[in-house]
Amino acid sequence: MRILIVEDELSMANSLARGLEAEGYAVDVALDGEDGLARARQHPYDAVVLDLMLPKLNGYAVTKALRDAGERVPVLMLTAKQGEFDQTEALDTGADDFLSKPFSYPVLLARLRALIRRGGAPQGAVLVHGDLRLDSRDHRCWRADEEVTLTPREFALLTYLMHRPGETVSKNELLDHVWDPSAERDPNVVEVYVGYLRRKLDRPGEQSHIETVRSYGYRLCGAAQGAA
Repeated sequence: MRILIVEDELSMANSLARGLEAEGYAVDVALDGEDGLARARQHPYDAVVLDLMLPKLNGYAVTKALRDAGERVPVLMLTAKQGEFDQTEALDTGADDFLSKPFSYPVLLARLRALIRRGGAPQGAVLVHGDLRLDSRDHRCWRADEEVTLTPREFALLTYLMHRPGETVSKNELLDHVWDPSAERDPNVVEVYVGYLRRKLDRPGEQSHIETVRSYGYRLCGAAQGAA
């Protein structure tokens, strides 16, 4: 999952980025409204954390421009204001949720997870696909009744595939949503991590959980079973 943080307070932006990266998200940061709007239009983010009071273009204007352009990316607006009229305006301009500063970091994470779920398939906090079960809140994964230990990158890769059940996802899309843009961009790194996941999830003689779509990408195999 790739998140865009638009926040002009550098220490706040860096703190949020470090926290979200530790949770397995790929994160980009913009320090003003114009840059934030340009990035949100250019890249298919899974959610945007958007400060209200920004240089050049405030959060209301950024959100309105995105909605006017038909962009449906989930927006969580951060505001130092407490008034109900500010919160109402945030929602009326197209933000999906808001959080007043100072905020609880666990609450921000929970709100983000909820927005990402609402922005995609109708899935719950625990994603289920075939015999795989993945708890995006507690970062735990099971195959049938056996818990599988995944690294943060493996967890992020499987989470993205489980948000796209039955769909073929290209290597470039996986790079965009799972890997940091300043890190490696070689599609071969996706193959390497899919290999890691297969070794942990698959059993000898059984169909792999992740199907290779030749010259394109990967598809999660098996039937989705809804959400827990």
